[in-house]
Amino acid sequence: MTDLCPTGLQGDLMPTINVDQSLLRRFVESKGRKHDIEDLAFRLPLMGTDIDKCDDETLDIEIFPDRPDLLSPETLFHGMMPFLHDSPPDPRLAIRPGTISMNVSPELSSIRPVILGAIVRGLNIDEDIIKRLMDHQEKLHFALGRGRKRASIGVHDLATISPPFRVEAVERTHSFTPLAMDSDMTIDEILSNHPKGVDYAHLLQGMDKVPIILDSSISVLSFPPIINGDHTTVTTKTRDIFIDVTGVDIRACESALMLICLQLSVLGGTIESVRVTGCDGKEWVLNGSPINHQVERNLVEGILGNSFTNDQIEDAIRRMGGVYNGDTSGMLSISMPRWRFDILHPIDLVEEIAIGHGYDDLAHDVPKAPLTAIPRIDGHLRRRVREALQGLGLIQIQSLTLSNDSDQFELMRWRAEGAITRMTNPITTEHTILRQNILPGLLRLLAANRHHDLPQGVYELGTVVIEHKNRDRFAFLIAERSGGFASLRGRIQGLMRDIGCTGWSLETNETGPWLSGRSANIVVNGQVVGQCGEIDPRVSESFDLKVPMSGAQFDMIALSSVIEDPVH
Repeated sequence: MTDLCPTGLQGDLMPTINVDQSLLRRFVESKGRKHDIEDLAFRLPLMGTDIDKCDDETLDIEIFPDRPDLLSPETLFHGMMPFLHDSPPDPRLAIRPGTISMNVSPELSSIRPVILGAIVRGLNIDEDIIKRLMDHQEKLHFALGRGRKRASIGVHDLATISPPFRVEAVERTHSFTPLAMDSDMTIDEILSNHPKGVDYAHLLQGMDKVPIILDSSISVLSFPPIINGDHTTVTTKTRDIFIDVTGVDIRACESALMLICLQLSVLGGTIESVRVTGCDGKEWVLNGSPINHQVERNLVEGILGNSFTNDQIEDAIRRMGGVYNGDTSGMLSISMPRWRFDILHPIDLVEEIAIGHGYDDLAHDVPKAPLTAIPRIDGHLRRRVREALQGLGLIQIQSLTLSNDSDQFELMRWRAEGAITRMTNPITTEHTILRQNILPGLLRLLAANRHHDLPQGVYELGTVVIEHKNRDRFAFLIAERSGGFASLRGRIQGLMRDIGCTGWSLETNETGPWLSGRSANIVVNGQVVGQCGEIDPRVSESFDLKVPMSGAQFDMIALSSVIEDPVH
């Protein structure tokens, strides 16, 4: 974890994958390479990732949203071998022609038009592999599927089903036994009562018919994008797996399917194609060959400030898992794996070359235009606020602008102020919206540092987003065994004195995370500029905290409107 300050207070953990070092060592040594933990910890961040923890037992690695191909230990291993161990790149997915087919009804064109499939045979599965497979599946649902809307994945024990398969649109009265249930349920019952149905019912809202996948015995394999049939569950006895991917975005679906296949191929499986006749009557078969991209050499060298030889470009692209095909009249030809969903534009290839070559070996340059700055209008107030809070013994931190509805509103007992800005492609359920309040982040930080001695006092001055527009707020939070509201009032008095605010008062406030009767609105010249109070123990416990806390949150726009800037 990254220390944010000299005392060792630690910030909220970013989304990570947890990799067993013994598993990664086994993968690496199977390729005749040495698994060096110190070298891994030093060089892996150069790929554009971030390591939270790396010891003899565990690797916790943050995977940024632009690399969904690294979201499992197996695909991470495949991506890091050329980069860290100079292994030959392998951008092609080996696929054996298969005989199994799947036909899609034309009715699906207006319901869920993209239906793909593949088989992986010859697996030796244990409980850990099942857990990693399910974890990878859910991560891809967020990273590529946008909460299963663009793409959803189903995996099935092939021995329990009878090909060929077909995909039909059925009425909501259709029934089957869904996963984790022991009796039939209708589609409407699943959407109303099954946990997965409740979570994803909105994806089928307004549709009279819904998709199901059937085998030749008319058994329901899957009700995408909601739930699989119970009888197709993958177990430790499973040797062959059928994978279905459905959605509305062909590229996202193909990438998701290939990444699940890649994970299983690293585990020793053999990939076999499925012939899919789509709702438009066209035949689709999984293509494992890389995609050939082109980018102008002038664009690469102009942005990166370096003149590259062909050998340097070949080496950089090889480290990123691709193949450099040469330069034709100033146009670079590069083949990258088809599952690299993030490569959308020539500028993405520029970034690949930069990462593969190394940022520390690029040219240095200076701005060619004057960049004289002017101070922010609120710059003096911001400086005075920071100095005042630091003078009170508080430590400044910086947390993520990303948050979630539970932290921002439900647990804090605040209502949303206007429209909430939501992420359309969140990589984790913890980061689905842009925050409207600073205080929840401070609570999460103290929860991550509850093993440290008291007192602990932190503050943050940062950006929130309300009605899709940026605003500045600041908040502070203090955890101490004694003090209470009288101590909090003294701190607010010191803060207001230091920022030059007179004539302020406290008025009763009963909304928010505060303890009843021990909270107040902070009012200046009749305008509410903030809230303060002791944190209700019930709120504290919801953040896994059991110590007395008090704090406040201020709106910088409201504060600046009632405080005269002494500098101007």
